[in-house]
Amino acid sequence: METLDSYLERLASHEPLPGGGSAATIVAALGAALVAMVARIGVRNPKYAESHALAGEIVRRADELSASLAQARGRDEAAFAEVVAAQNRSRRDPAEIQERRVALEAALAQAAEEPLAAAALSLDVLRLTVQLLQIPAPGLASDVGCAAEFARAAIAGSAYNVRVNHRFMHDGQRVAAQAERLSAIESAAESAHDAVHAAVATRLERG
Repeated sequence: METLDSYLERLASHEPLPGGGSAATIVAALGAALVAMVARIGVRNPKYAESHALAGEIVRRADELSASLAQARGRDEAAFAEVVAAQNRSRRDPAEIQERRVALEAALAQAAEEPLAAAALSLDVLRLTVQLLQIPAPGLASDVGCAAEFARAAIAGSAYNVRVNHRFMHDGQRVAAQAERLSAIESAAESAHDAVHAAVATRLERG
């Protein structure tokens, strides 16, 4: 398994992979890990007995999302690699030019699909932070807030990577369909983030 230090070295290199879409999944995974931490503390604390079942379910789901985001990172990197491969295809004659055009369009569509899927996973992480608000643990409010901010940032980062591929795609129908899904994710994220931000701000006020 690749270490975080090794990943950051790759990210900082002159190579185009990994890029922003891949990095966004890491940010979302950090949010999911914080969600799992808060929920696990809730499960172990007898003061929150009424929330144990909910906390246990949040732990399960957060761990699932962490695993899904790790897979999403690999898919995002693979999709962009296909774009690079398509861009480098030969264009020596009309037939090859057409083959390259078709291959590039397909690669771009998948390169947009992967961060779109990552945005959906990140929204699920953000929604878990809303559920965490039901566990009355004021000492963990900052962790809940950080998890929400990470998930929201991951959605924004993923959205940039969807739209940069749309810029070069020619299939207007596919672009419109993906854009509609992305807009729904962003709208839901704004509402969830605002709810968590307000609740955490209240919990962090000095009495």
